[in-house]
Amino acid sequence: MKVFNFFCIYIISILFSCKGELDIPAQGVLSPDQISTYEDAEALAIAAYSQLGNDHYNYPFSLWPFGNVRSDDAYKGGNNINDIGTYNELENPQIMTVNNARFDQLWYRIYIGVRRTNEAIRALKKFDSSVSSNYDSRLGEMYFIRGYWYLKLKMLFKHVVYLTDETPIDDYETISNRVYSDQELWELIADDFKRAIDLLPSTQPQIGRANKYAAYAYYAKTRLYQAYVQNEDHEVINIDRDLLNEVVDATGKVLESSYELEDDFANNFIYEKENGKESIFAVQFSTDDGVGTAGRTDKGYYITAPQGMGCCDFHKVSHNLINAFKTENGLPMFTHFNDDLADFSTDNFDPRLDHTAARPGMPWKYNANEIFTNSWSRTPGVYGYFNSLKENVSRTCDCYKIDGSFRGNSKNRIEMRFADVLLFRAEALIELDDYEGGITLINRLRERAANSIALLKDTDGNPRLNYQVEQYVPGLNITLNKTSARHALRFERRLEMAMENSRFFDLVRWGISAEVINTFYQKERVRMPNLYTENTVFTAKRNEYLPIPQAQVNWSKNLYIQNVNYQ
Repeated sequence: MKVFNFFCIYIISILFSCKGELDIPAQGVLSPDQISTYEDAEALAIAAYSQLGNDHYNYPFSLWPFGNVRSDDAYKGGNNINDIGTYNELENPQIMTVNNARFDQLWYRIYIGVRRTNEAIRALKKFDSSVSSNYDSRLGEMYFIRGYWYLKLKMLFKHVVYLTDETPIDDYETISNRVYSDQELWELIADDFKRAIDLLPSTQPQIGRANKYAAYAYYAKTRLYQAYVQNEDHEVINIDRDLLNEVVDATGKVLESSYELEDDFANNFIYEKENGKESIFAVQFSTDDGVGTAGRTDKGYYITAPQGMGCCDFHKVSHNLINAFKTENGLPMFTHFNDDLADFSTDNFDPRLDHTAARPGMPWKYNANEIFTNSWSRTPGVYGYFNSLKENVSRTCDCYKIDGSFRGNSKNRIEMRFADVLLFRAEALIELDDYEGGITLINRLRERAANSIALLKDTDGNPRLNYQVEQYVPGLNITLNKTSARHALRFERRLEMAMENSRFFDLVRWGISAEVINTFYQKERVRMPNLYTENTVFTAKRNEYLPIPQAQVNWSKNLYIQNVNYQ
């Protein structure tokens, strides 16, 4: 039972109802002037936590449309290109507009999260550590959550409005999204995570609260993104070694903690295994808690169950990603993996494929009594036959809920796991020319992948596919240099984190988004002609970031400056 989550729901139902622009207070919210007890301040902190799960498939905080559909990993899915057609702009970016309502909703809803944390920090600052033994932790948690929100905003929009607990609400309308430079914004985000590191305990008595190691992990992520210095045209012009060394230091702290890889890759994505040893920070959900008809389920993923479960077949896995799991002598096929479609009878594969993508003929979420078939796909002529597995559950799960037309569940949404931290560290080491150090960490993931086939066997105990994964052995199957080590790292990151919403942002960080995505389109125009046409193109120096929503520009009376090359 998720007691902390239930308490969040109770408090949030009392305190908050949000509507309108950033400077319009939510009805019923206690203002800092009305805070008279530490318990009042704690209630505002819980309300800030609650916003982490207050998303919707029109503005999912997991960012699955923005990190996956926008990349070479996924198709939008659904009934047709006009079904949530605003997301079609993500896979056909040449038609992306500043008036996209989904971008505006996401901007606004994330800023609700920012405001809640700022209100909580203001309230907490009326007291000091003498009032409670958990005071430092609560303040650190709020700095952590504020950094969490701003990191998402920064990755999505690049130039954002930075508001803190010290910003007078009356000044909101006077603050531009260009007060700070690109690098200065990264620094401000990192500062929040540094504050959190200083204040948070190493462990928390309640599941779901951020701890010191979560702050270290997010600090490392922020510094890694910041290290790839961009110009105003979004081109990577330098990789800052000092910042990479900070990534190494911060990830080292996490490696010294009790977090570690799950023995089986699958455990990260099974309801019964949630809050396991690899989960560093996760958003908690629940059912049968008195909230709505289904409980506080993950509504950001409400439309990603396959049509065979009733609705709605969004978030489809691309042919390109399926092909990326093919192996040759146990290693990725770096340069030619996408030449031909995968042949599941003859090709060899990384087992992570069948933990990531549902394929016709395979059990759905490891349930041999529930077979995923071609008929489970809603519009295969447009979006194909492969579905995303990681965020979904079996219909037999206690966490599964039908909510009207939608299929939801209360499985946690892991936002940071230990594997991600290993990859941050490996990337930093490789860019710092420690190729062996980076490859050693990559091999930890490959070793785990090779051992993750227990749930991928038929009733006779035989593997359901030709699984073959080998580790890198310098001098034998890899000649270590910066090019080969980068290729290994970037491919490993794609396989390990596939459909976990980071792919597009990784490509932008590395400065290769236009190259990779336009190469993807070249093949897709032939394979998926009802989705991609000759007009489909990713425009460098534009499509790396979303436009600042025009509704927000209008609200600011044109104070906000639009991102480059958007009209």
